This record gives sequence, C-alpha cells and structure tokens, in this order.
Amino acid sequence: MTPTIDLAGQVALVTGGTKGLGQAVAMALADVGARVFVCARNAPARDMGSIVFRAADVRDPDAARAVVDGIVADAGRIDILVNNAGGSPAVPAADASPRFSEAIVRLNLLAPLCLSQAVHPHMVRQGGGNVVNIASVSAIRPSPGTAAYGAAKAGLLNLTQSLAQEWGPQGVRVNAIIAGLMATETAEATYGDEQAQAAVGRSMPLGRMGSGEDIAGAVLWLVSPLAAWVSGARINVDGGGERPYFLDIVNGGQA
Repeated sequence: MTPTIDLAGQVALVTGGTKGLGQAVAMALADVGARVFVCARNAPARDMGSIVFRAADVRDPDAARAVVDGIVADAGRIDILVNNAGGSPAVPAADASPRFSEAIVRLNLLAPLCLSQAVHPHMVRQGGGNVVNIASVSAIRPSPGTAAYGAAKAGLLNLTQSLAQEWGPQGVRVNAIIAGLMATETAEATYGDEQAQAAVGRSMPLGRMGSGEDIAGAVLWLVSPLAAWVSGARINVDGGGERPYFLDIVNGGQA
C-alpha cells in the first residue's frame, strides 16, 4: 500500500504564514485536509483560499496566547503548531545593540516557546499533537553577521529536544527542521540576483537552493502518522549542505 497523508479534521497554526516558507507550509497543510490558520503582523498579499488569517505579533506573549485561544474557541482544538516566524537582518555583532539582540532572540526563540506553551494544554486534553520548529543552518555553524540569530536558532534546537522529552509521555511530538539556503522572496537581498542565486545553488550537492515546497514536504511528513515514532528530531532540509571547497580538488576541478 502506498502511504498517503490525510490531515482531515486536524487544525493547524502556522506563524509567519502569509509569505515565503510559511505560506508554502500553510498551503500544503490545507491541501491534505487540515483546517489552517496563519498569523503574522501583515495580511497576505494574495488570496489563500480557505486558510484563515489572524493578525498578531508573536513577539508579544499576550498576542501569541490570544491567537491560540481564539483558534481553539473557533475550531474547538489545535493539533499542529508550526513555529515558522523568524529571521534577522545582517548586523555585525560589534554593532548590535542590546535592544536589537533581545528582539532577535524574542522572535526566534522566545516566541516559539510561548506559542508551544500556549498549545500544550489543548494538545494534552485532546490526547496529542505536533509542534514543528523551523530552525536554520545558522544554528549549527558559525553565523557571522547574524550572531544573535544563529544563537537563537541553536537555542531553538535545544528547546525542541527538551520539549520532546517533557511532552512525549503526554502524546505531544516536537521536532525541528534545519532549513538550508532558501530561494524565497528575500533571497535577492541576501544572495544577489537570480544569476548569483543560481551560483549559490550550484555550490550545493543537489545543485539548487531550497524552496518553500521542500520545507512543506518535511513538515507534512513530521505531523503525519508516517512519523508517529519521531520526536526530538532535527531534520536537515538543506540540499545536502554546502560543499566543502576541497571537493572540487577531489573531483578533479569539476564543480
């Protein structure tokens, strides 16, 4: 029998779900039957069909909890939380003010913790649920220019495993996706024009940068029964990682 993913009857919240990776994840969850809510500070620029938008700044703990409580009031339950909201502009560590660094940690680490705490009692009452944290390769390698971001994402990986240990006996699975270099709408600001992005992609074993659909596929697997015995995992979705420079020498100069 070919495994299929059917999330009919489940309710999902995707933070930062109005654009980029989050929007791709939200659309994929809806495509397999979930009732999907997204939250962000700004409404989506395009129609998202049946997906419901809730305005919220997840850096505010009260706003984050209000979003979860509102979803449960409307839908009666919440089965899936995807902590996707995050990011950071590039700022040299020596120039990063305490206020800036605190804001980055609040968005990338404390907000996922607060949202996870908010969904936890509802998932326990239901008999289980899934939390997926979207981390970054910056969590597992040096992150010059975005040091606070890398440190926060590293903390998110530790948080993932800690919550998985605490909440597993209650039927709540918690996993993380380590996203690699992604070709989203913000990629030009980070990597340059399409030609520059293509060059970045060629430096990776699978020959391209990642897409929102790549992350969405991993999320679907993690929240489905196909991954029923997976918790505390850190799944690399990174095209095989960036190739060390010496591989070109090993391969006779072939890129």
